[in-house]
Amino acid sequence: MVFAALTLLAIIGQFFVSTNYNMVDYLPDDAPSTNALEVMENEFTASIPNTNVLVKDVSIQEALSYKHELENMNGVEEVLWLDDLVDLQIPLEMVDRTTLESYYKDGNALFSLTITTGEEVEATDAIYELIGEDNAIAGEAVNNATSQNMAVSETIYAAALLVPVIIIILVLSTNSWAEPLFFLTAIGVSVLINLGSNIFLGEVSFVTQSVAPILQLAVSLDYAIFLLHSFNDELAKGKKPEQAMAAAMRNSFPVIFVSAVTTFFGFMALMFMNFEIGADLGLNLVKGIVFSFISVVVFLPALTLFLYKWIEKTRHKSLVPSFKGVGAKLLKLRYPALILVFLLIVPSFIAQGSTSFIYGLGDLPDTTRAGADAALIEETFGESTPLVVLVPNDDIAKEAELVSQLEELAYVDSVMSYTNVVGTGIPAEFLDDSIISEFQSEQFSRIMVFTDAGVEGDIPFSLVEDVRALSESYYGDTAYTLGESVTLYDMKETVTVDNQVVNTITVVTIALVLMITFRSISIPIILLVTIQSAVWINLAIPYMTNDSLVFVGYLVVSTVQLAATIDYGILLMETYKHHRQKMPAYPAMKKALDEKLFSIIISAAILSSVGLILWITSTNPTVSSIGLLLGRGAILAFILVVVLLPALLLVGDKLVKKTTYRSNFYEQEEETER
Repeated sequence: MVFAALTLLAIIGQFFVSTNYNMVDYLPDDAPSTNALEVMENEFTASIPNTNVLVKDVSIQEALSYKHELENMNGVEEVLWLDDLVDLQIPLEMVDRTTLESYYKDGNALFSLTITTGEEVEATDAIYELIGEDNAIAGEAVNNATSQNMAVSETIYAAALLVPVIIIILVLSTNSWAEPLFFLTAIGVSVLINLGSNIFLGEVSFVTQSVAPILQLAVSLDYAIFLLHSFNDELAKGKKPEQAMAAAMRNSFPVIFVSAVTTFFGFMALMFMNFEIGADLGLNLVKGIVFSFISVVVFLPALTLFLYKWIEKTRHKSLVPSFKGVGAKLLKLRYPALILVFLLIVPSFIAQGSTSFIYGLGDLPDTTRAGADAALIEETFGESTPLVVLVPNDDIAKEAELVSQLEELAYVDSVMSYTNVVGTGIPAEFLDDSIISEFQSEQFSRIMVFTDAGVEGDIPFSLVEDVRALSESYYGDTAYTLGESVTLYDMKETVTVDNQVVNTITVVTIALVLMITFRSISIPIILLVTIQSAVWINLAIPYMTNDSLVFVGYLVVSTVQLAATIDYGILLMETYKHHRQKMPAYPAMKKALDEKLFSIIISAAILSSVGLILWITSTNPTVSSIGLLLGRGAILAFILVVVLLPALLLVGDKLVKKTTYRSNFYEQEEETER
């Protein structure tokens, strides 16, 4: 009854949680671009252009008419076009060719717009209606609007695919048609409570909204499976349901607790990121693990006993063959597995650190309107990315000299400032305030730099460094730069440090939990080597295939894969250690594999299905990247746990025995292996 009430409140609460699609908001407060944005918001009403609109086959007069209509749309703060840089009364043949072709080329007009943050969907919908199907719109605001429009529909689509797949997997893993519904109800309730609890945060990032609920479901279903499998084992011994559940809770609690704690600390490491999108996701996943753990050890037993008659009524024969004898076959692969992994591990570690990264949203697929429009604009006009430089307005001659230097930089198409648009010869008091306010405030001058280097990559980031260095050579630390490229440059600087911090915290905390759990020095090392090898191989594949990787996806998965798949190793290790106290190493491992291989397959199948379905269904490159890495990572972790981990434990049996407190391993001389 308590859980039913909490779930109802959570369902209501989640409708009051907003989703933030602006990654800029998650940069640390001390990032240079964050400080620059604060200065510009205080000094100027206009923001940075974040959208390009292409209108084909128009005259100059028609283009000006389009510009006027765009300026009057809700959510559009500013529209820049050719008439803001040159006097259109003079013949176009006399206009600087580079400047002209940045805005008007072969009868096609390209407008640079600033769309208000939070109003992207309304504004872009209005622009689509104005320009029709044949013209194009692209940019940061369009990407945000597309993500918002597709977030709900794609989440529903992913769930529609995912739930049947999980039910099929769970049906195969149980002997009752009702049990899978109990699993999903217990974890589903915890997911809903977690979503509702975000009302105390106010908002979550789009990455968290898209990924956290599905990740929580996939990672914590293991806990429910462990409990109900143990419950069925106790029932098979002839115990009554209440007695069987009490025994199952005692027996499965240690494995569930350790699995939850390792995952908890793995996710908690994300909260130490300076790039706060990781902290946002980490907090939600940590909450999710706590709620799932409580749900499994409190709610699921109550639900199972309350509706136990439905389990009895829907009993069926096992739908999968026995796995007895599989352990011996897998152990034959132990030496080839050791050789192969040790040949791969160093190149994989080097390769995963050499992968080229995307720090923004990434390119939307051409199958979306936004992706196709972006390709059309780039094909027609090339890439156009604005940067803004803010400098003190106390020396007009110095500003003019800086503008001249900026115009000479490679990949700079044009520069707009008070000095070259209005002119240094006209006193400010003779000009209209609307003209002045575009370029000057009480303390600062605003210089717009339009580049064709793209948004991110080696060249755009090098250009950001050049613009910053040039501005600071004139104005020192009173010069500020901002724009999408600048934000992504700062993001790169932030997350590169975050990567080292998060990975270190993840490995250290999980190692400590494993050390305490198994009272051993060697077992945590063996388990971490197994899973970390899978992580490195997974993250090295994009380097091998020459694909760029969305860095947020890389950072999240490098942590989540370790935290989520270490459970496979814990389950096998716990079973092996139990049998090793009664028999030699080889038969103990063979028996452990026979008993736990199917449970590990089920866990890996659920996590990999979740990841691959996210990859297939999401058009958001960040979410899609996380899905692919997670799905592939779960498969790799499964393979290494059932092949490499047994090999490491058998080869290092004596070491494990000596470095484990009260191991109580079977002492008799081991039989000769066949």
